[in-house]
Amino acid sequence: MAKVISTGKGRRWLHGGHPWLYADDVAAAEAQSGELAPVFDPNDNPLGWGLFSDASRIAVRMVTRSPEQPNRAFWAGLIDRAVSLRERAGLLAPGRACRLLGGDSERLPGFVVDRYADVLVIQSGCQGSDRMRDFLLELLLERLPFEPRAVLDRSDASVRRLEELGDRVEWIRGDPVQAVRVEQADGLIFEVDPTGGHKTGHYLDQRENRERAARLAQGGRVLDAFCYDGLFGIAAARAGASEVLAIDQSASAGEQVGRNAELNGVSGRVRFERANAMKDLRARAEAGERYDLVVIDPPAFARNRREAAGAGRGYRELNLRAIHLVEPGGYLVTASCSFAVGREAFMGFVSEAARDSRRDVYVEALHGAGADHPVLITLPESEYLKCAILRVC
Repeated sequence: MAKVISTGKGRRWLHGGHPWLYADDVAAAEAQSGELAPVFDPNDNPLGWGLFSDASRIAVRMVTRSPEQPNRAFWAGLIDRAVSLRERAGLLAPGRACRLLGGDSERLPGFVVDRYADVLVIQSGCQGSDRMRDFLLELLLERLPFEPRAVLDRSDASVRRLEELGDRVEWIRGDPVQAVRVEQADGLIFEVDPTGGHKTGHYLDQRENRERAARLAQGGRVLDAFCYDGLFGIAAARAGASEVLAIDQSASAGEQVGRNAELNGVSGRVRFERANAMKDLRARAEAGERYDLVVIDPPAFARNRREAAGAGRGYRELNLRAIHLVEPGGYLVTASCSFAVGREAFMGFVSEAARDSRRDVYVEALHGAGADHPVLITLPESEYLKCAILRVC
């Protein structure tokens, strides 16, 4: 029978509530890759059950602190809880998009499922979730109030290398889908490419922050930097922005922005320019350009804690350039999706940028991801997204 024994340090770590047991904190292990295994402390006291990895620095991802072995009813209960959360948030209505299952933060290690209307996209990030994919998908499908027409397994994230897993992209149910049209509760319409887009095709975690930013845009000029599919800017145009400039260095982003602007009837007020946003913002500031709302939503500057210091320089410089572009009394919406840069550190970098700008900058609000990206309080890594709304005077 499989069994993992922690060190004393590992026991204290798990008792603190964090669901990950690191390889350095494993005293002994008899388990196969991806196997569900009981975990014990050095005195053979049970600590719970978790999914074992024989490759990753994260050796065990705990699913329960109970000594009882998880059965079908246990896993069904976790999925019931996740589906109920989305239902209460109104995210299961026809045509919507949301994260249905959130992986480790919902005690479903490495297993993420995103919904785009009637298409589901799976991402598996560890050995255990690979092993349990079909079982968990079956439980999920039994509980959804709609029947997906297709399911894509898009397990191609770089984190799989840490688990010694290769990429896997395959349609496991239904016929392949090239584009999915989504309509949000606020009326915003967009298309998603499940196989070719970023992540699972779209950045679902910024949905609520886009709505907040749009409310600041009425009648104003908007700059949407690192725009990807342009939805920050397009939402602003729908809310009444007089003009929107969307910037991204990807040519495909321009195609997406154009298509999404057309779907929302705002093509005449949304313009795309292909450029390196970091360099472009400096040139625009030096040219004296000003906007009523500036949005900067860059890719992660730090993929791990070792890169956090270097990321700080990037965040400071980027936010400094963005502040220079804001009209007095206007707004800056600035985000970081790097879990390695915590909320306090991120706001510290933004504060330094404000100081260097010699302008008064006020914090209007600080948000994270939407309700479909729950934060497990003992797993700080699940609170990865920071989105600050700042008033610049």
